[in-house]
Amino acid sequence: MHICVCLLVGWGILFSHPRDFTPVCTTELGRAARLAPEFSKRNVKLIALSIDSVQDHLSWCKDINAYNGEQPGEKLPFPIIADKNRELAVKLGMLDPDEQDKALPPLTLSPCAQVFIFGPDKKLKLSILYPATTGRNFDEILRVVDSLQLTAYKKVATPVDWKPGDSVMVVPTLPDEEAKKLFPKGVFTKELPSGKKYLRYTPQPE
Repeated sequence: MHICVCLLVGWGILFSHPRDFTPVCTTELGRAARLAPEFSKRNVKLIALSIDSVQDHLSWCKDINAYNGEQPGEKLPFPIIADKNRELAVKLGMLDPDEQDKALPPLTLSPCAQVFIFGPDKKLKLSILYPATTGRNFDEILRVVDSLQLTAYKKVATPVDWKPGDSVMVVPTLPDEEAKKLFPKGVFTKELPSGKKYLRYTPQPE
């Protein structure tokens, strides 16, 4: 999947919201704003999307700033797309599946709470769909970005509950001899009842 948005230089995250002035979304954008410096360190651009107008977005931003304890006129560190005609929401499949089941006209549908992460090649790397009643965890999204960026350039995978700095796993397609050359800090294989040697760990490479 590709997205032609000029702001997506390097890595990019597009996150959609059903409506402005909704409680869960307000807390999500507030958290995204607080974490914006961390995303910026990783060369990740944030873009939000909602079907309300630019004027509504500007008014909503004041509420988001108030939630964060900031001045109402403070500018958010990312744009919010005004997708009033649902053009992007339709093209990217972001419309609420529950509403689509009712066979309603597209212009009456709302986007779901979705997260798309795009790589520098503008290809989709990850998509997560959340129910409207469950707020997104932007600390987890940041962790996912760390994993995606690490594994995009190193022949490793990140195991369950991985955090930056933890050991990583050597990808199964990499032969042992090549792994030893690539990872001078050592490769450690866990012994398993099956006798198969696929659980290979190494300290996180630089």
